[in-house]
Amino acid sequence: MLDANLKKQLDTYLQNIVSPIEISVSGDDSPKSKELLELAAEISGLSGNISLKEAAAGRTPSMSVAPAGQAPRVSFAGIPMGHEFTSLVLALLQAGGHPSKAAPELLEQIRNLEGQFHFETYISLSCQNCPDVVQALNLMATLNPNISHVMIDGALFQDEVNRRQVMAVPAVYLNGEHFGQGRMSLEEIVGKLDTGAAERKAAALDEKAPYDVLIVGGGPAGAAAAIYAARKGIRTGLVAERFGGQVMDTVGIENFISVPYTEGPKLAASLEQHVREYGVDIITDQRAAGIRRGELIELPLASGATLRGKAVILATGARWRELKVPGEAEYRTRGVAYCPHCDGPFFKGKRVAVVGGGNSGIEAAIDLAGIVEHVTVLEFADSLRADEVLQRKARSMGNIDIIMNAQTTEVLGDGSKVTGMQYTDRVSGESKRLEVAGIFVQIGLVPNTEFLQGSEVELTRFGEVVIDAKGATSMAGVFAAGDATTVPYKQIIISMGAGATAALGAFDHLIRAGS
Repeated sequence: MLDANLKKQLDTYLQNIVSPIEISVSGDDSPKSKELLELAAEISGLSGNISLKEAAAGRTPSMSVAPAGQAPRVSFAGIPMGHEFTSLVLALLQAGGHPSKAAPELLEQIRNLEGQFHFETYISLSCQNCPDVVQALNLMATLNPNISHVMIDGALFQDEVNRRQVMAVPAVYLNGEHFGQGRMSLEEIVGKLDTGAAERKAAALDEKAPYDVLIVGGGPAGAAAAIYAARKGIRTGLVAERFGGQVMDTVGIENFISVPYTEGPKLAASLEQHVREYGVDIITDQRAAGIRRGELIELPLASGATLRGKAVILATGARWRELKVPGEAEYRTRGVAYCPHCDGPFFKGKRVAVVGGGNSGIEAAIDLAGIVEHVTVLEFADSLRADEVLQRKARSMGNIDIIMNAQTTEVLGDGSKVTGMQYTDRVSGESKRLEVAGIFVQIGLVPNTEFLQGSEVELTRFGEVVIDAKGATSMAGVFAAGDATTVPYKQIIISMGAGATAALGAFDHLIRAGS
């Protein structure tokens, strides 16, 4: 089950267990149950602090993790491998008394939550967004006896998935009712449960002293800017909805120079660790709501708080562009998806469409072709924009069709899920219908700059922040970097360089301004 290298790594991690824990496995005669029992046996054999027992559970196969002698509150329905193996390892360590790295005040807030909370999270093992949610809820269940959580592999429990019409992951249920969809941070989840948390946090943020450099955005550009600013010895803050930005939604990264292959969440974790080493004040779960000039540059937040800085660097990145056609919003997460790696497994054996013929669209089609029955790619232009190597791969696969000059006009459904789509042939003008169960939208990016509308910061008609060679914007003291700007190529490595440039430009501005 576990290869020698993985066993060696796991053995090292398990040395951090300080108190006995117990793994309970519920299984039957099925191959998956035997596989799970084998995994549990291998893990328990690596540490004298881990005991193993068989127990009945509502879902089979499943395993639970708990301190010895306690009723389990953390469970895995399915085999927690793939992206979820890290979730299993953390659950073992936390049940064994190894402390979390989360902020002490947040941990105390979790311990003080009142009420009964039973969480269920549907995941796919190929989803890179799911572990963050699973790990957050597992930690909460470990800390608070009123909280329990079970991870459910949707591929193994199709009846539940169909009954609850889960078509996108992670999908979280609380006490049987839908609680949330998509990536959620620990802070976001706790904030939804603790209704007074947002007001308390906003009041605390309002009291923060001004920063020399305040960075807005936690992606590669923001991280690079934070490191370069902090290395100058100046007070540096970074505010973002989540650390990592769009990189967190990227699976394989093969063009990051000197690193042949890595994955988005892994790179984001490394970026955050590096930034924290410099003592940068990182503020997450906050969204910028504007920018204005007072005695200092002021950054109002959607929570009602206001942060201040002598210089500000905008690195808010971009998000997936939407089709903006009837039915898209109605069927989002019910057949309309934006992440083929996360949601592709829910369309196994079905027919799907990919809208977009660039690199991301053709890569999505290739990935999906290995899971679904058939993929149709619809490209608006008369030729594909993807790299030739990707085009050759797609055309070599027997279950991918490519339609050019196709303008998507409507998403169709039966009220609960997608059943098809309507598109117009741009050459003949004919309207055509395509019967599909899923539509994966891959048509480029939109800069996250809406909060700058009406400010002194100049934007292009596409919403990109206009910058000069030093990253300076039209607003004195405000710099920008990365995918939110007019930089022509939206790449991780280019964003990092732009972030460094903006930080050096901001530092030069502070010197010249006499700050």
